[in-house]
Amino acid sequence: MSQTIRNASENDLPAIVAIYNSTISSRRVTADTAPVSVESRLNWFLEHTPDFRPLWVVEEEQMAIAWLSFSSFYGRPAYNKTAEISLYVDESWRGKGLGSALLQAAIARSPEIGIDTLLGFIFGHNIPSLKLFKKFGFEQWGWLPKVALLDDVERDVAILGMKISMASRIKNTV
Repeated sequence: MSQTIRNASENDLPAIVAIYNSTISSRRVTADTAPVSVESRLNWFLEHTPDFRPLWVVEEEQMAIAWLSFSSFYGRPAYNKTAEISLYVDESWRGKGLGSALLQAAIARSPEIGIDTLLGFIFGHNIPSLKLFKKFGFEQWGWLPKVALLDDVERDVAILGMKISMASRIKNTV
């Protein structure tokens, strides 16, 4: 069995949504508190294009088992070289290196799509994701204290960032 990272197709959207929805109950990954529908994510999916804001899936035996998206930061043209990354892995595939593979690919391929700055917005209590991003050289650029309310618990959000010019140094250390 081998995994392939490829551009997502609309046929992948149900799997992408299922993977996303599987993280909601943990209250560690997303600020959504109830499952989302495939229909509600269609416009989001259509905003992604392979040459500007890709949406990738990791495929195993023709099934999407993880995904990474590049999203525009702040929605204004001056920020076009900056993208926020979101990364989700199917429950049964967590801890098997897919997050690392996707993040490494995102860093390596960012120059091809005109990105020189990557951002991650990660809950302060999501230690595995914070460790993953820091492993690849992301630094904490901001801290938003108690900005989310999940089940009556106020949660912090860390803003992690990386200038892609650092990527050549990272390749030699990972």
